[in-house]
Amino acid sequence: MEGASNGGMLYHEVQESKLCAVHCVNTVLQGPFFSEFDLAAVASDLDSKERQVMIQGGASSGDFLSAESHNVSLDGDFSIQVLQKALEVWDLQVIPLDSPVAEHAQVDPELENAFICHLQDHWFCIRKVNGEWYNFDSLYAAPQHLSKFYLSAYLDSLKGFGWSIFLVRGNFPKECPMSSSEASNGYGQWLSPEDAERITKSCNPTLAPPQSINQSQQQSDPFLSSRESEMISEMEDEDLKAAIAASLIDSFPTPAPAPATATAETGTPQNEDQNSKEEIQ
Repeated sequence: MEGASNGGMLYHEVQESKLCAVHCVNTVLQGPFFSEFDLAAVASDLDSKERQVMIQGGASSGDFLSAESHNVSLDGDFSIQVLQKALEVWDLQVIPLDSPVAEHAQVDPELENAFICHLQDHWFCIRKVNGEWYNFDSLYAAPQHLSKFYLSAYLDSLKGFGWSIFLVRGNFPKECPMSSSEASNGYGQWLSPEDAERITKSCNPTLAPPQSINQSQQQSDPFLSSRESEMISEMEDEDLKAAIAASLIDSFPTPAPAPATATAETGTPQNEDQNSKEEIQ
């Protein structure tokens, strides 16, 4: 069992644009260790290595070399390979839960320390902190406590709804500076377990496994009209796209203009056989 960390505080990030993968990695690590630009750099490095392997294998430089990133979309959705590489920096392994290596975790998940869950373009982390399990889904206002008994049932329910689940093993960071300057990403917060419980009760969320999620409607200001909230969300998404595109420009050939009908709802750019990924409602 992992030792006490961060003075018993919980680190949680609330959904920002479509940066759930960033939130997921940081809540696994329990601190604001990565930004969207850090993960974009990891994605860029992966793409460069993939292109090099293709070239060495004699592949044509045509479509593959001119394609957009296979590991990050312009709206901030990252591939599992990016999450794996980011966590490897901290000597953590990401293992599919249905892998033979994770057999014991399937039987006794409460003996582990963290799980990553993925469906369509949403990521979230289930993490044990100071001996207690919490759901750190960024779509929730605060981490939700999970009993050891409910943990197993919840993971089984997620699998039943089609979620991919990954086990995280390794040497988790024990401490993270909790000063406001360290939590400068703007969407991270430190909460005591008591505060997290109070917020969860006040929001009265359901613990049913999420089936479909419309991230663009998340965290809208209650004093704004629905149309105003949508406009703000769209502007934030456009700013994020521009920033990520700028961070990748040095590593990619100039991409062909995107089709006029392309939107942020197309998810992570993939090969044609991967373009069936649906938008989370």
